[in-house]
Amino acid sequence: MTDSQEALLSTSDTHLDLRGTPCPLNFVKTKLYLQKMSPGSMLEVWLDPGEPIEQVPDSLKMAGYEIETLQDYSDFYVLQVRSLDI
Repeated sequence: MTDSQEALLSTSDTHLDLRGTPCPLNFVKTKLYLQKMSPGSMLEVWLDPGEPIEQVPDSLKMAGYEIETLQDYSDFYVLQVRSLDI
């Protein structure tokens, strides 16, 4: 893990590695995980390029979640999303 990847993890409350997980399963797993988290917590999700990164952020936004950051690490993407405040 690089220093920049470690820095991202330090700003998140937890992370979910969904590399290799197909759509729509990666969205479903992310949403279920977010629902279990404390309100306002930050989840970092690692996603593959292609359909996962094209679909998951948009689907989360449509579900009302706030995307904090999206970073490209060439072979995967890091998405930081905040759980909903109830």
